[in-house]
Amino acid sequence: MSRGASFGKDSGLQARMVGTLFALGLLYVVFAAILTAALKGQAGLVIVICGALLLFQLFTADKLALRSMHAHKVTPDQAPELHALIDRLCLQADLPKPKVAIADDPMPNAFAVGRSQKNATVAVTTGLLELLPPAELEGVLAHELAHVAHRDVLVMTVASFFASLAAMIVQNAFWFGGGSSDRDEDSGPGLLAVVAVAAVVYAVSFFLLRALSRYREYAADRGASLVTGRPSALAAALVRISDGIARTPDQDLREVGPVAAFYILPPRAKKAASALFSTHPPMEKRIAALQRIEAQLQLGRTA
Repeated sequence: MSRGASFGKDSGLQARMVGTLFALGLLYVVFAAILTAALKGQAGLVIVICGALLLFQLFTADKLALRSMHAHKVTPDQAPELHALIDRLCLQADLPKPKVAIADDPMPNAFAVGRSQKNATVAVTTGLLELLPPAELEGVLAHELAHVAHRDVLVMTVASFFASLAAMIVQNAFWFGGGSSDRDEDSGPGLLAVVAVAAVVYAVSFFLLRALSRYREYAADRGASLVTGRPSALAAALVRISDGIARTPDQDLREVGPVAAFYILPPRAKKAASALFSTHPPMEKRIAALQRIEAQLQLGRTA
């Protein structure tokens, strides 16, 4: 069995990840060319800084996300049942076991972070552990391990960095323009071009990321269903988590921003203005997809 094969190979997700990175790559080639022309002597320094920031985010994004959610890694002695579930799923799927973390948070939720299968962490909240029975918790953990197996966490991390970089350039346009009044007069049109292209890059990145983020949830749901053989348990968990989030006081949702897109369900699902701007597909559609998978599994047709 090849590593991660039990989660299923989702060609649609792979195509979307490649397409998202390719589209963003083209955008940033154009952006870098305009940046170099507009900023002249400063362009090299800006590119070096941006490269350093990318490496910093790539190697520290998981740690920052865990810290922002006050999550701490736990050993098998500290959380034996949680580790036992993950051990069994990883053995069944031939997947390297990730680090395991628990966030002291009453909001029921879970997420996975990490730049590779060997450097991944699966985190759950105390609210989730208190809410779900073992079968439903297994479905949620399998969903997060599917993200690790599909490597979509890395793609989301890299793509999110470029969108954040474009937003930063728009917000700090005058810093990029230089300090002297003579230079400002000469580089004014170039600076405007940089800001305009950065704004376009941010807008395109915003929608590409959300489209990828929504699809990857369907892919992880399907992967979890194939591993556990119980799509209905994951569907029940989604309903229970959604109800738990709805009962969570608003003050307990304040710090979820840094990892909101990585949660199994968005912390403010009922407040989403439009599906176009949402990081997750509607729960009703996810449950309908899980019901179709359940029917396929019962008929022995898991294509």
